[in-house]
Amino acid sequence: MSSFIIRRLIQTVVVIVLLSYFCFTLMTLMPGDPVDLMISSNPNITSEDVERLRGLYGLDKPVYERYWNWVSTLVSGDLGYSRTYRVPVEHLLGPRLWNTFILSGCALLLSLAVAIPLGIFAALKKGKFVDYLVNFFAFAGISIPSFWLAIVLIIVFAVWMPIFPASGTNTVAVEMSLWQSILDRAKYLVLPVLSLSFMSIGTFVRFTRSSMIEALSNDYIRTARAKGLSRWRVIIFHAFRNALLPLITVVALSFSTLFSGAVITETVFAYQGVGQLVLESIQSNDFNVAMVSFMISVSMVLIMNLVADILYGVADPRITYS
Repeated sequence: MSSFIIRRLIQTVVVIVLLSYFCFTLMTLMPGDPVDLMISSNPNITSEDVERLRGLYGLDKPVYERYWNWVSTLVSGDLGYSRTYRVPVEHLLGPRLWNTFILSGCALLLSLAVAIPLGIFAALKKGKFVDYLVNFFAFAGISIPSFWLAIVLIIVFAVWMPIFPASGTNTVAVEMSLWQSILDRAKYLVLPVLSLSFMSIGTFVRFTRSSMIEALSNDYIRTARAKGLSRWRVIIFHAFRNALLPLITVVALSFSTLFSGAVITETVFAYQGVGQLVLESIQSNDFNVAMVSFMISVSMVLIMNLVADILYGVADPRITYS
C-alpha cells in the first residue's frame, strides 16, 4: 500500500508540473499583460517606461524562464500578489476556498443522500412504474443546464416566494452569534446547493441503479438469500457493497467536478467562492490568482483519483496494491 501511494504521489507531481507549464504558456499568450493595462490607463507613458516595466515584471524573458521563476516563488511559500484586489493571493484565496469547499461539500452530500436510496429503489423495482419515474427524474437532472435551473430557483424562491436570498454568501454588517451566523450561511447556501447538486443527483442515480442491477443478478446474491439472510441485509451488505466500485469512481471525480464546476453557479448567485474568483481573474488578466486557482483544481482532481483507488481496496478486499 505504501509503495503504491508513493508511486501515485510521484505521478501526481509530474502531472501537476506538466499541466501547470501548459497552462502557464496559455496564460502568457492571452492578450493584455500588466504593462498593456498600464499603457491603456496612462496615455502619457513613454516607450522607455514600457521597456523598464516589462523588465521589472519579467515579461521580456522566455516562457520557460518565467515559469521557473514563478515555480520557485510558489515553492518558497509566496503565492504572489493579486493585481486586481491589491492583496496577497493567499489572503484572497483562503476565505474563497473555504466558501467553495462548503458549497461543494454540501452539494455532494445532498446528491448522495438523495441519489443512492433512489438508485437502489429503482434497481429493486426494475421495469416497473417507479423505475421509469426515477429514470425520468435522473435524465431530467442530467439534461437541465445548471445556469437555467439557478435562474428558475431565484425567480421562484427569491422573487415570487421570497423565502431565500437571491445572491450573496452571508449577511454583512450585522452582529450575530455563532448559531445565528451558521443559520445565516445556511440560508444563503440553499439555492446554490440545490442548483449544483441537481445534475449530480441524476448521474449518481443512474450509476447506482445500473451497478445494483448487475450486482443483484450475481450468484452470491442467490447464495446469501438461500442462507436465510434478511432481504435488506442481502441488499446492503452484499449487493450494494459490490456495487460501490463504479460509484466510488464517479463520486471521487464528481467532487472535483463540483469544485471546479461551481464557476457558473457561483457567478449566477454572486457567491464569494473560488469559481467566481477564477472567472474574474481571467477576465482581468490577474495572472497569479488564476494560476494558483488552476493548481488547486488540478491537485484536487488528482488527489481524489488517489483517494478513489485507495477506497477500492476498502470496498473490495480482493483488490491488492502489490
